Amino acid sequence: MEYIYAALTIHKSGGKIDEETLKKVLSAAGAKADDARVKALVAALDGVDIDDAVSKAAAAPAIAAAAAPAAAAAAPEEKKADDAKAEEKSDEEAAAGLGALFG
Repeated sequence: MEYIYAALTIHKSGGKIDEETLKKVLSAAGAKADDARVKALVAALDGVDIDDAVSKAAAAPAIAAAAAPAAAAAAPEEKKADDAKAEEKSDEEAAAGLGALFG
């Protein structure tokens, strides 16, 4: 995760995300840079519009959060119906059990 944070810091400050700069930022933060991870991240970010990716990622939780209250509002109604069915079944089961006692 620190590699992503370092890349975002470099991008936000207007620098170019390359291996050397990424290693410097990681080193300044006290992290030991793994050459393979640094190369993989630089290659993965090549040609990516980071501002666009960040804005899309920020919008996804907002959409999910907006959908959650609607789902939560529907849940109590379903629960009430399930509770009513459970009460009916338990009454029938109780009556059947009493009939066996007096049988």
